[in-house]
Amino acid sequence: MTSSLPLAWTRGEETSARVTVPLTKLTAQELVARCQAGRTPDRAAFTELLRRYQSHVERMIYHLAPDWDDRADLVQEVWIRVYRNIHKLQDTSKFQGWLSRIATNLFYDELRKRKRHHPPLSLDAPLKTQEGEMNWELATSEASPDDRLRTDEFYDQLRRAIANLPETFRTTIVLREIEGLSYEEIAQITGASLGTVKSRIARARQRLQLELQPYLDLP
Repeated sequence: MTSSLPLAWTRGEETSARVTVPLTKLTAQELVARCQAGRTPDRAAFTELLRRYQSHVERMIYHLAPDWDDRADLVQEVWIRVYRNIHKLQDTSKFQGWLSRIATNLFYDELRKRKRHHPPLSLDAPLKTQEGEMNWELATSEASPDDRLRTDEFYDQLRRAIANLPETFRTTIVLREIEGLSYEEIAQITGASLGTVKSRIARARQRLQLELQPYLDLP
């Protein structure tokens, strides 16, 4: 009997702490766990996830479909799918990657319904490569007017270069360099083989570097 009291007290204390802890203090993994605890996702926890990752989804959809007027509808549909399928996420620590895959898959679903086109892709974030082949980390703080002008010219040329890439190249380079997905994750999203994904990314980097070499060589 004596052992049951501390156990009951501990459970009560944990329940109390769980209720009083602000959602803003919880990790994404804890928020996902709350959403998975009931038959339907906890609305407060889900709202907090949406608040934290809304800009991530908007940025990703923008990079994939910069000239689509209905991007906001696409973003909303992403969250509808997340709400309906969050119970299927087995590893709660990988919520952001799972969210990115949903956004990309939705983009592909919508793209199949539309005429094939080659929209210009605007990159607001610098590209980074593990191989060190390209370095888009251009300093913007305390830059001189000439440096800012040069940076603007570089990004204008980068947008044109990305726009000239085949659609499959554009998608893989966004998923790899901007979203930071692994080759395996990109293969799963695009339905291409691992070798094909690596080849597309390598060829896309080569074409971008060739076209942008004059800007990369500037002192």
